[in-house]
Amino acid sequence: MGSKNAQPVTGVEALKQFNWEPQPAAWRLVNELVNDFLSRCPGAANVASRMKHETATRFVDWVDHMIVPRSDALKARLREVGYIRKAMPGAPECYLNDKGIFPAIILVGGKTSRVAIKVESVCDFLTAWHIADDPTISEDDIEGDPLCQIRKAVAFKADNAEMWVIERHGALGFAAPDLDPDKAVNTLKHYEIFRRRARDWDDDDIGYDHTEAIVAAAVKDLGPDLACDLFFAAEREYWQRKNKAAQIQKARQDRLGLGWANHDHHTYRSSRQYFRRLIATFETLGFRCRERFYAGAEAGWGAQVLEQPVCGITIFADVDMSPEEILGDFSHNGLEPRREMGTVGLWCGLHGEALLQAGMHHLECVFDHEALRDQLEAANIETMDPFTNFPFLRQAFTAGERWKVSEKRLLKLLDSGVITTAQAAVFRAEGAVGSHLENLERNDGYKGFNQHGVSDIISRTDPRKLAAGNKAAQGPTLLPKVVGA
Repeated sequence: MGSKNAQPVTGVEALKQFNWEPQPAAWRLVNELVNDFLSRCPGAANVASRMKHETATRFVDWVDHMIVPRSDALKARLREVGYIRKAMPGAPECYLNDKGIFPAIILVGGKTSRVAIKVESVCDFLTAWHIADDPTISEDDIEGDPLCQIRKAVAFKADNAEMWVIERHGALGFAAPDLDPDKAVNTLKHYEIFRRRARDWDDDDIGYDHTEAIVAAAVKDLGPDLACDLFFAAEREYWQRKNKAAQIQKARQDRLGLGWANHDHHTYRSSRQYFRRLIATFETLGFRCRERFYAGAEAGWGAQVLEQPVCGITIFADVDMSPEEILGDFSHNGLEPRREMGTVGLWCGLHGEALLQAGMHHLECVFDHEALRDQLEAANIETMDPFTNFPFLRQAFTAGERWKVSEKRLLKLLDSGVITTAQAAVFRAEGAVGSHLENLERNDGYKGFNQHGVSDIISRTDPRKLAAGNKAAQGPTLLPKVVGA
């Protein structure tokens, strides 16, 4: 991805800088290794089955890394499909594939294969599955003390096959580090600060000042990677409290002890005025700018994708913009405020900045696309029509969660002429769409996004269209009740 301090690429080259392609050969190899493992480890096969039927997720999407017996034939296949050897802490013969989204593969001597799936909490997983009931596994077999940045444990054993679970908090590698007591206390302190931070400010400049200050303090005490992990755990919690689909799906995943470890990307919306500060805050947490999007002059919005390479967190940052602005370094130079508002700006006008009052617009997690649609429908959560339907990428929103809009915000939008009196009346009575859970399925290790599809869904969820009575644009008409902002 290049150096954090590298000179930003601008002009047409900026639009061609990242070109993700499906990686079907690597995907086939990973699935072969996973399926072979599941055929030899009944405990893991049971986990995979329950993942599919109870959470609409696929075992392969949860895999953090695989430890496989070494062979010359496997080494050759890894190289052929794009894996490159790179020694990592705790894994001297580790192979990584950065051409897509793939688990690390570690080669070792012997005959035992080990597959580790990522979870938010090792203890939660072991508790949910009653692992202490297994006489072959000790209750104190978790590697890494509580609050360590890496914790892992064996969950199920079979002949030459072991399933492990691993939790990461801003750390790469595969060895659990020693616990630093001072760092552990600071971890709890800053996590509480992130969870409890004031978000609703009369002056958003002061709100950003406050957020930047607590982020900087956490980075100073913990480093950007651990601070980033804690910050986004708090962000997901805030978003989840305001989204019924998220609450239902999180409960389903928690029943299996998984948490939100299948997150794909977090989407933030920003006014033009605060976009530069939004990006700067994320960069303080170790994010680097990746590809950028522009939806076209008619749609009038763009986005910057960012990735935190250690935490594995990706952000889609949306903002109203014009065609010429996409070619410049809009993420760092900023965007001048303007009177008119597009879909993104209006959402911020109705609900507040995503980094402050509103919280995230949506969290996108990796699922079995059709299974999630059907299972959520059974729980009375409707899904909009897909806005991406490729073999390697499928995406759809759940029906939007409607939030109450404050009278102060409505009057400000009316005074500026952004909305009509009729639209204000609808927002006042019915609220406005605030957030979604996004149902995403990735195949062939595809790491990119569908620009046309994203443009389409942004257009279809413009609050003004819904306020004008075009609720069909959102897909299903069964909407969750209004949630207070």
